[in-house]
Amino acid sequence: MAVVEETNPNVHLAGNKWPVPDERDDVALKVRGVLPDGLEGVFVRNGPNPVVVPGERYHIFDGDGMLHALTIRDGVASYRNRWVRTAGFEMEQAAGRQLFGGMTDLAGTDRDAAKALADKGEVLKNVANTHVVEHAGRVLALWEAGLPYEVTRELDTVGHYDFGGALQGPMTAHPKFDARTGEMIFFGYQPFPPYLRLHTVDATGALVRSVDIDIPNPVMIHDFAITDRYAVFLDAPAVFDLRAGLAGDPFVQWRPAVGCRVGVIARDATSDTTRWFDVEPGYVFHFLNAFDDGDTVHLDGCRQDGFNMAQSPEEATNPARTPLTRFSVDLVAGTASVEQLDDRSGDFPRTADAVAGRPYRYGYVATLDERSGFGDFTSVTKYDVTNGARESFRYGAADTTGEVVFAAAPDGENEDDGWLLSWVHDHANDASRVVILDARAPSAGPVAEVLLPRRVPFGFHGSWLPAHD
Repeated sequence: MAVVEETNPNVHLAGNKWPVPDERDDVALKVRGVLPDGLEGVFVRNGPNPVVVPGERYHIFDGDGMLHALTIRDGVASYRNRWVRTAGFEMEQAAGRQLFGGMTDLAGTDRDAAKALADKGEVLKNVANTHVVEHAGRVLALWEAGLPYEVTRELDTVGHYDFGGALQGPMTAHPKFDARTGEMIFFGYQPFPPYLRLHTVDATGALVRSVDIDIPNPVMIHDFAITDRYAVFLDAPAVFDLRAGLAGDPFVQWRPAVGCRVGVIARDATSDTTRWFDVEPGYVFHFLNAFDDGDTVHLDGCRQDGFNMAQSPEEATNPARTPLTRFSVDLVAGTASVEQLDDRSGDFPRTADAVAGRPYRYGYVATLDERSGFGDFTSVTKYDVTNGARESFRYGAADTTGEVVFAAAPDGENEDDGWLLSWVHDHANDASRVVILDARAPSAGPVAEVLLPRRVPFGFHGSWLPAHD
């Protein structure tokens, strides 16, 4: 494919957001530096990559899911990419044209295609493009408005997965994992009742508990967090309006007059016992972590004052400021407070998996320059949330990156013993690489860089899958 046109009029297709046309298998990749001993496994990331040329109202959330995997084994790195072969993907690939509308074009769906898709069990085209996780031996490609798609570690698509018929409704793209119990906790939201539902999957992969949570409005809840005792939600006023969507307007509307609340529900609850605490309206796409501190629950995430999902060209070219912020809920006093932890803007926050839901020290956030555009992260910042210290690594002058994923050192003793992996694109040379940093000192620069055989487009979320014993 030719060098990407940086000036594509649709910001969701400009630069490194333009899709790649093929699937590849490449082995024995060139490495600058030395791959760390103990770093053995698969670094896999999901993201949008439309299989057919999209319409002019394409939004980046609409693209067909494509998995990109870097496998490191015996000191050798290889690359593989595959589309998630969803029902809608196969229909559009066969037709050779776009059949389904999306985020900003609900009315753009072909009626016959919609009926055929419904016969395959999907009300909306499930693009399976947002995250990829592994639990109880299953790898799941996730998209929050539908069921997961199961895939293999080799990236082959297995098909819909509904936990043996136990899952009713969609699954979030951001499940949480308790390293001590082996549980996976997730939620589903939808624009019709019940608006919100909490689920628990045990260490064997069985869905053992589902609880409907009563909220007054059909709102978009992209992420949540867990602590040892609780699941924690932000009920922000990003309200679904399907009538507006069908009329050609954004179908998620920001309505701060309806209020904003932090909700706390016990993880072992069998009915809705959620307590709600009012906070100033603001939105969080991604949370870093949460933890219990006596009778206080702390919740950390990248907060914006309003709601910008790049649903219009104006929003896309003027991304919101999203500094790391702490919500603190006093369960005894019945109050909540909000404290901004940094001035810089960032998103896609991650911690070590071992400290999810527990008191923790370090978080890793993809951060931006003030001049950066939508999704154009330029650095990673390591935060010490116990004392406010921080350090950053800025990638190359022509580079943009995305989420960094923490890979724990097998023999590590400390929370930050491990590596930070990210997919990086060099816009000057239209080339991509995986950069590996020492999580203990990311500002020291790469310990290794794996040079990739092709450009890897901007994507969303991924996981480090350690090599099996």
